[in-house]
Order: sequence, then C-alpha cells, then structure tokens
Amino acid sequence: MPRIRKSAPGRQRGASAVEFALVAPIFFLLLFSIVDFGAMMWANLTMQYAVREGARYAVTGQSGLDAQGSRYNAVLDKIRSSSLGVYTMSNAKVETWVNGTSQSSGGAGMFGSAGDIVVIQVTCDWPLLTPVVAAFYQSTGGKYRFSVAATMRNEAF
Repeated sequence: MPRIRKSAPGRQRGASAVEFALVAPIFFLLLFSIVDFGAMMWANLTMQYAVREGARYAVTGQSGLDAQGSRYNAVLDKIRSSSLGVYTMSNAKVETWVNGTSQSSGGAGMFGSAGDIVVIQVTCDWPLLTPVVAAFYQSTGGKYRFSVAATMRNEAF
C-alpha cells in the first residue's frame, strides 16, 4: 500500500504573499478605475449644476459678484464658485450665445436684454488618474473632455 505524503507546513509559508503579489496590481487597477469613472461622473454633474447656476444668475440681470459691475465676470464668478473647484481643475472654456449668435467675452450687452434666449456652454478637460482609463481618451491627451450647457430666457430686468 503506497504511502501518501503530506507536505511539510514550512513549504506553504509565503504562498499567500506570492498570491497577493500576483493579484494586487489587477485589483488596485480595477479599484482605481472605478474611482476614476466615479470622479468623471461627479465632475460632469458638478459642472452641469454650476453652469445652470451661472445661467440663472445671468438671466436675472445681476452683476453684483464683480467689483467692476461686468455681468460676464459676475457670471463666470458664479460658475467658478458653484463648481467646487472643477472649473479651475479642468481648464474650463466658456462659450455664450444670445438668440443663436455667438458672443465674445466681456461687453456691455454680453447676455442680451429682456426676453432674449441665453445659452452658456462650458467645455472641460478632466484629468484622469489611471492609465487604463486614460488610454480610452488618447485623442484628448488622456483627459476626459466633456461639455455642459444651460439654456434660459432672460427675465425682464
């Protein structure tokens, strides 16, 4: 009758460390990719909220946020303050239209007059953490490019 040999307990020492070393990079890459996708969605929703707040501020005719009284700078300040830092971190670019006509930055009639339709669009480049997620965005330099907009009609002011 053949004898079954049991392995010595010393031979199993370190096996779990080797298994962890093999699995850990994949696990952490997956974990950080999930965090990256969550941050992308958070940035998008945060900027959508900020642009909506800025557009709401613009259509009410206010300019109290800016010391010089410029509506454009006041609206940008409102968007910046409502964005929780996403505006600055993503190098946001703002475009505005009034009644379908593109507006240049600044100017007295930047957001039109009462009854005009105002569109504010912000394009952002959100930096990504993980190289796997950034690989899907090679055309934008490894950054998640998204655009949010708000359309509103000016109130009587």
